[in-house]
Amino acid sequence: MTNTIDDNFFNNKNILITGGAGFIGSNIISKLLQLNANITCLDDFSTGSLKNIEPFFKNSNFSLIEGSICCKQMCLKAIKNIDYVLHQGAIGSVPRSVENPLKSINANTMGFVNILNAAKEAKVKRFVYASSSSVYGNNTDDIKTEENTGKILSPYAATKVTNELFAENFSRVYGIETVGLRYFNVFGPNQNPNGAYAAVIPKFILQLLKHQQPTINNNNGSFSRDFTYVENVVNANLLALATTTEKIYAKEEVKHNIFNIACGNRISLDELFTAIKNNLIQKTNRSELAQIVPIYGQKRAGDIPHSLANIAKAKRLLNYSVTDSFDQGIAKTVAWYIENINHFDSNFQGKK
Repeated sequence: MTNTIDDNFFNNKNILITGGAGFIGSNIISKLLQLNANITCLDDFSTGSLKNIEPFFKNSNFSLIEGSICCKQMCLKAIKNIDYVLHQGAIGSVPRSVENPLKSINANTMGFVNILNAAKEAKVKRFVYASSSSVYGNNTDDIKTEENTGKILSPYAATKVTNELFAENFSRVYGIETVGLRYFNVFGPNQNPNGAYAAVIPKFILQLLKHQQPTINNNNGSFSRDFTYVENVVNANLLALATTTEKIYAKEEVKHNIFNIACGNRISLDELFTAIKNNLIQKTNRSELAQIVPIYGQKRAGDIPHSLANIAKAKRLLNYSVTDSFDQGIAKTVAWYIENINHFDSNFQGKK
């Protein structure tokens, strides 16, 4: 493994991954199975896909529990004999939460509390959960640091802030070790390019492969994000499990800490579009793609103009490092989608 954690740490550890059939969860499972961990995946396939985890069924260290984190009893069942939890399960997407806030709140808040409480009851060694850069809201700082958030701009962001509060509270009251990872615009293999709430990078790739004009949802393409290749997020989760208690909670009053997980670089949506197009041209020799230009749409409700992470804290306390830059990640991602385009047929809408 990269960074400073011994690969042997994960040998025969029993790890529950909620949302394991999703984009990020399935990438984490793949890595941990390589390290000989025993993985239990809990997923109801509301947004994840069976296709993402089918390669793991032949591995005796992998087991699937089909069920929802919204069910308290299901969470208690899934967490039996578990050492660590990596909570990735959620209803993602800011626009989706604006359109249907109750669905996001139920899964992302009540589901979170259900699995956190189950972890507390089972006395797991550490509970690591996915937070989000959306918690920074209207914060106008050029670089986002963990200590300074802003007024939240969407129901999705509200659920993530609430999760952080519950994690800290459970640590304070019950002594459970919790770690929140604020992901910044993660991309890579297994990310769904279909549907109304598809992430921008796989959606752009698929549209360009179909010779369609992608839509950039701001007036001139200047909005920017700290786009983060998924391998960086996978490594951050492993570090959050394996880093010693003494280091990860240094100077904290309780056993709870939060970290930005990103690349520390700002990429505009126009720059993103160009990078994807150039990689596609290079890898497919389809020079006609050079003529495609984006359509500029209106800013979406809940969107923020710019997002850039300060990752110094994660580097200091987790020994986190960027294993794949934006350019490296885009090249790998475009190549993967070209190779696996049939993975995303018309039936791939988060269903089995």
